[in-house]
Amino acid sequence: MPHELPALPYPKEALEPHIDALTMEIHHGRHHKAYVDNLNKAIAGNPALEAKSLEQIIRDLSVVPDAVRGAVRNNGGGHWNHSFFWKIMAPNAGGAPSGPIAAAIESAFGNYEEFKAKFEAAGLGRFGSGWAWLVWNAGKLEIVSTANQDNPLMGKAIAGCEGTPLLGVDVWEHAYYLKYQNKRADYLKAFWNVVNWAEVNRHFEAARR
Repeated sequence: MPHELPALPYPKEALEPHIDALTMEIHHGRHHKAYVDNLNKAIAGNPALEAKSLEQIIRDLSVVPDAVRGAVRNNGGGHWNHSFFWKIMAPNAGGAPSGPIAAAIESAFGNYEEFKAKFEAAGLGRFGSGWAWLVWNAGKLEIVSTANQDNPLMGKAIAGCEGTPLLGVDVWEHAYYLKYQNKRADYLKAFWNVVNWAEVNRHFEAARR
């Protein structure tokens, strides 16, 4: 079956005032849709790739034919990253974490404020377009960043890092420019108001099994 654009798990205006409705409409309905459409075009006619899940494809890009590997990497990554991103945010969310991830953050980074500062630094330090991630890797929490639509599931050889994503933030300009213009730092600070810690805990618990 072709890959499909998932519906947003909340109305496009639900993350106001932190992320505006127009940005959500364009980001989801145009950018994410384009990744899905272009991924389907790239794998069309290749039964082995068409039979794989999205995660299976991006975890093993080495088996993707050279002619379409770049398109699959960029668009498959874009599809996975955004599908993850929409769920990692929620209305009436944000604030300090609770549950197992809260204790793990305190253990790894000292406290929540230190964690936030390091995570924001990863987003600010990504030159151009990309993502900042909190991952579970080799039994510990790490903060990493990736370029373009790469993600840690692709592995160190491709993405420059590895691990299971628990939290991610999109720092492409299309994620924030309508509301925040070139103020990426303000966008990253606003992001904490919409983080869905219940979803982060779900990913954390699954990663540790």
